[in-house]
Amino acid sequence: MGTDSQLAFASVAEIGKLFRTNKLSPVELTRFLLDRIASLNPKINAYLTVDETGAIKAAKLAGAAFSQKARGKGRQDISPLHGIPISLKDNIHLAGVRTTAGSKILREFVPSHDAPVVAALKNAGAVILGKTNLHEFAYGVTTVNPHYGPTRNPWDLQRISGGSSGGSAAALAAGLCYGSIGTDTGGSIRVPASLCGVVGLKPGIGRVSTDGVIPLSTTLDFVGPLARTVQDAALLFSAISAKTKKERFRRSAPPSSPRKRRPRLGIPKEFFFDVLSPEVNASFEASLRILERQGAKLVKVSVPLLTETEDAGNQIAWAEATRYHQQEGWYPARAADYGEDVRTRLEMGMNVSAISYLNALELRKKFITAYHSVLQSETLDAFVVPTTPISAPLIGEDETILNGKKYPTRALLLRLNRPANLGGVPAISVPCGFSPTGLPIGIQFLGSVNGEALLLEIASKLESALRKPPYPQLL
Repeated sequence: MGTDSQLAFASVAEIGKLFRTNKLSPVELTRFLLDRIASLNPKINAYLTVDETGAIKAAKLAGAAFSQKARGKGRQDISPLHGIPISLKDNIHLAGVRTTAGSKILREFVPSHDAPVVAALKNAGAVILGKTNLHEFAYGVTTVNPHYGPTRNPWDLQRISGGSSGGSAAALAAGLCYGSIGTDTGGSIRVPASLCGVVGLKPGIGRVSTDGVIPLSTTLDFVGPLARTVQDAALLFSAISAKTKKERFRRSAPPSSPRKRRPRLGIPKEFFFDVLSPEVNASFEASLRILERQGAKLVKVSVPLLTETEDAGNQIAWAEATRYHQQEGWYPARAADYGEDVRTRLEMGMNVSAISYLNALELRKKFITAYHSVLQSETLDAFVVPTTPISAPLIGEDETILNGKKYPTRALLLRLNRPANLGGVPAISVPCGFSPTGLPIGIQFLGSVNGEALLLEIASKLESALRKPPYPQLL
């Protein structure tokens, strides 16, 4: 397939076609990516652990399956992910490979069993290249890791990749894998997807197992895919998701046939547009015009309790994170082994009262009811909002000046993502443009429970109308 860059940035469907026409083997592709990782990872720091032995072994098994099928033997239902090299965020258990959660405390921890999401990927024939960098214990939004170093944004190596799934997004943006599995508690899939110019899907509640994943907040944690295209994200989601009865008989991928009616997309009047950079606003407005030309009906609506989701999400995450670290015997006994920012948040969790925690859970219930009530009363298919108010900030830029006012950078990046976690609903971030300095910008769609397929369809249609983004030029 043409140049090395064309191969590195090909889609899963394109790679699958090469496999099935015997123009490329899984082993050849895996070795190609391992060499590319060895060359580029020192610049980006996307991977913490590369499992070369395991990846080559899995690639050989995948190649053998293709050979058997070509001879009319073996499995005839080979998965679209068969032989496709992907990565895992390093808080997801991979048997026999260390899982650090980006921490000093778990530096030598090696799980004995795969997380269910990993078992599903292996069953689909995916080749797991290794484990990607993350914000320590997934408790942050920058992936500036005090123990393993920062993951750098491939579009500008002086800028953050986002977090906490920053290594996953950077690996995709740099052409170091074809998909990745991350986690999202307050935007940890969608924020890095937006900042690195890739697709990130946070599934709805109960759709992907969180077992075998080192938790941050059991109420707000979600596991989902990152990919370079919406279709690739759909294929990954199909492999790892728990299917509803309806979905067991079809693939969870963007349909090729048009919808029978125009999609109705809600634009919240409150919260999402209070703090927004001019470049993000411009890209968002341009995307809305594309959606309208494609036939979408845009409806401005009021969504109750949006502003309150930020504090409620904080109260729940602070309390549940600290409780987990206490249960494991790490905090406060090993407080000195945490980075300063994570240690500070664990201290904050100690100060969350039972009343505050229960009030936050009660507000969560009310928000879920109000959110779905608006969807139903306005007959909306989804909400459409920006993913982050700003493009990728510089590493170490703890405060951001926006429209003449100073904001904590962490709070800005999380701001527009918390509602989907508190509501337990699916949300997808899709690249929709670039800042004047060449940094990616994302747009986000939020749907209803079990509504991932519809979100993927809407996002795919927008993606098809946008200019295919270039490769990062710093590599």
